Amino acid sequence: MMPEFEFPLLFILLPLPWLIRLVLPVRNETRAAVEVPFLNRLAQVSGETPETTSARYRRSPLQWLVLSLIWLCLVTALAKPQRVEAPIIREQPMRDLLLALDLSGSMEATDFTTASGDAIERLTAAKEVLGEFLERREGDRVGLVLFGSAAYLQAPFTEDLDLVRDLMDEATVRMLGPRTVLGDAMGLAISLFERSEVSERVLIVLTDGNDTGSLVPPTRAAAIAADQGVTVHAVAMGDPKAVGEQALDEATLREVARATGGEYFFAQDRQELERVYALLDQLNPRQVETTRYRPRTDLYAWPLAAAVLLGMISFLTAIARDQRWPSRISS
Repeated sequence: MMPEFEFPLLFILLPLPWLIRLVLPVRNETRAAVEVPFLNRLAQVSGETPETTSARYRRSPLQWLVLSLIWLCLVTALAKPQRVEAPIIREQPMRDLLLALDLSGSMEATDFTTASGDAIERLTAAKEVLGEFLERREGDRVGLVLFGSAAYLQAPFTEDLDLVRDLMDEATVRMLGPRTVLGDAMGLAISLFERSEVSERVLIVLTDGNDTGSLVPPTRAAAIAADQGVTVHAVAMGDPKAVGEQALDEATLREVARATGGEYFFAQDRQELERVYALLDQLNPRQVETTRYRPRTDLYAWPLAAAVLLGMISFLTAIARDQRWPSRISS
């Protein structure tokens, strides 16, 4: 994998030393000379011919190569080379989905069936269908509220859908009392949505009765939910001909859904309940915000270390060879 450079334009500095050498005058250095009265005799003995020109220090091609490599390494380090890793994709949920499940006494009626046709309680059927629904909610944050004679938060908004499913499976009929406080459950849901940072907020309420003792009436809770931007889908299940506390208040559930821009559904059997949640899947498709980035690892230390190493080698080589100005006899 080829490295990338954070500041590739800095490579225009590569010819800078040669441009400076062309523009600026050669540096002259004056050194003290030693006068030798027997210069001519010394020249005869040594076989050298005295020169009148000044002595010049000339670098060897190897030295020029080393200096060029040092400058190249320094500029490369300044350009900040980086190793770019494989892209990492993160999906951030754009919707908070809250499930409110009725645990009142009427949910123990065995008028629903399993997929194989065996009679089961309404709550058991609701758990199975909701479990399948959760399997298709990857990408959403889901919370769970249980309500009977009181409403309780069972799971705050989380991406751990297995946790929500496990907590829902542990719920039993009448564990929160025999009555149905639908309005209070909606009020609890609204308070949870107030701490939500996403723009789309959906509440799905599943009940088989009517409100029998909420401090806040469901229609009033629906008006507050609409002000908070919470969409409520009401799912009714059970026997529409029931009377008393077990009677379905379809008119209230329809009004709750209408006031918040949601939908009202009625499921009299398991097949109808499955169809309801399939429709909810279509009404609330998976929405995520995708963040894509590629981790980068800085590599400038390597060319910088190479520059230092080359400089040290050049310096030590010069000392070893005892390089000096050329020995010439000048008159």
